Amino acid sequence: MTAGPYTLRGVSLGGVYTSLACPELGILFDAGMPLRSLATMDTILLSHGHVDHVGSLPALLGIRALHGKTRPPRVFMPAEIVDDLTTALRSLTKLQHWPLEIEAIGMTAGEERELRGDLRIKAVQTFHPVPSLAYVITRRVSKLKPEFHGLAGPEIAARRRAGEQMLEHEERAELAYVTDTLISAFDHGPELFAPRVLIMECTFLDARKSREAARAGCHIHLDEVIERADKFTNETIVMMHFSQLYRPDEVAKILDARVPPDLRRRIIPFVPDTTQWPG
Repeated sequence: MTAGPYTLRGVSLGGVYTSLACPELGILFDAGMPLRSLATMDTILLSHGHVDHVGSLPALLGIRALHGKTRPPRVFMPAEIVDDLTTALRSLTKLQHWPLEIEAIGMTAGEERELRGDLRIKAVQTFHPVPSLAYVITRRVSKLKPEFHGLAGPEIAARRRAGEQMLEHEERAELAYVTDTLISAFDHGPELFAPRVLIMECTFLDARKSREAARAGCHIHLDEVIERADKFTNETIVMMHFSQLYRPDEVAKILDARVPPDLRRRIIPFVPDTTQWPG
């Protein structure tokens, strides 16, 4: 699907598998299904260690080898799971007789890292039974200072060659990825309401599961999103990680019936155009 300026490809079904890629950013969010078309991503962000989000990482590494990708991908993850995950990959390497290697990068809430020259990643605290994080991707944008806007191109170039500082820099929150958490992650991390594109779980949508039951499993209920409708300033909100309680073809209808219009028009449900979930 298209979400603002970005393309998202992958699958997500609560408790079964979640793995989404954004080719424009070169990022794979979670590794819950070994999709061949996603395996070439060189940067992987893991939200937490549950198998529906990380269990297919070894298979993806094997597929990368088939594609001739010999350099280990960078895999960002909660710092608490680095040792367990790398130990597991070493054991699976013995079974595979092929190195299943990653560049493991542990992160803690509030920490920032550079992804590439113009992109940075920030970890935001989420709340799940195991260590978990959300991620915000920011882009550094350089633009001409207002006082130079009227100058002709050759004069701008000449001043820059002379060493004059003519540019100012702005950090823009481009995309946030938030999954498997209590809604309080947004209350404690209000920066999640702002990025241009927000990818968020909304596992339960109606009375088939109460908000109390959703909270018991540390997941988000649509009721809790609706209560905060006026706080979401994101241009596009991609909802995913829906429960198997719902067929793909009924998700949009539930959102149409329940979500306030101003919020609904910005929501895209990440569901296949079928009556059944893949697999």
